[in-house]
Amino acid sequence: MSKLTSNREEFGKELRQVVVETLNEMIEKDPTVVALEADLGGASGFSKIAKENLINVGIAEANMVGVASGLNLTGFVPYLHTFSPFATRRAFDQLYLSGGYSDTHLNIYGSDPGFTAGVNGGTHTSYEDVALMRMIPNSVICDAADEVQLKFIVQAFKERCGVNYFRANRKAVRKVYQQDSEFELGKGVVLRTGEDVALIASGQLVSQTLDVAEKLATEGIQATVIDMFTVKPIDKELILKTAQEIGKIVTIENHSIYGGLGSSVAEFLAENGKATLKRIGVDERFGQVGTPDFLQKEYGLDMLSIYQKVKEIL
Repeated sequence: MSKLTSNREEFGKELRQVVVETLNEMIEKDPTVVALEADLGGASGFSKIAKENLINVGIAEANMVGVASGLNLTGFVPYLHTFSPFATRRAFDQLYLSGGYSDTHLNIYGSDPGFTAGVNGGTHTSYEDVALMRMIPNSVICDAADEVQLKFIVQAFKERCGVNYFRANRKAVRKVYQQDSEFELGKGVVLRTGEDVALIASGQLVSQTLDVAEKLATEGIQATVIDMFTVKPIDKELILKTAQEIGKIVTIENHSIYGGLGSSVAEFLAENGKATLKRIGVDERFGQVGTPDFLQKEYGLDMLSIYQKVKEIL
């Protein structure tokens, strides 16, 4: 069971630290777990992973996927990291063929997706990473809301063979869950219930979505909030139930509205249910240079912008 933290304004550990600590714990128990890095050991914290279980391939992301695939074929469980556009867009052919087509077990951490790329600019910004990874047959895609959920994802991917992708900020984000929360891959988490509108969010925007729901409540509007942290396979049963009971759904994601969470929900509803749907995300735009706070507002993904767009559907 997942439980909301009592202080959602509090920031937890840096998410890169959570990944590194979790991997080191796993390596202690199972030395077949290995980490691969594309020359970002300082930026990711992977330099703190046990040296005998860390391979730095240099700035050669596609080659990193090939090395990881070979390692898996010889009995290792690889975890790969680089910034999200390089983990997906740059290395997609290798992910598709050496990973998916070859049925190898790859766990990929794409860091700083969407507006969290910040001053690294448009070349380092990915609003399309989920869309790309969805196209690999039998892939699993997760977007972590906070440190508690991220640790679960890293651990769960070890047991799930295939191409597994998780996206998350490198830096600290607001806490959403209590430490003893439990999750299940492929199952959304209902964080709040209401009969007027359903807000289905993923990743770092889950905390802002809860803020939106609280602001709506002051106006007498009760919103259901769902953390759809597994974008693929998406929780079809929960979406159908929500469509039938509420009928108004808004998806919220730090990603393009094409090919990500919003598309996944829209595709399912088109074939299986009836509901009014609005997708909140990035629409036909590239990344740019700016602070994460500026970019979040520029792309209409801050709390006030989301609130105003939700009011439109009501």
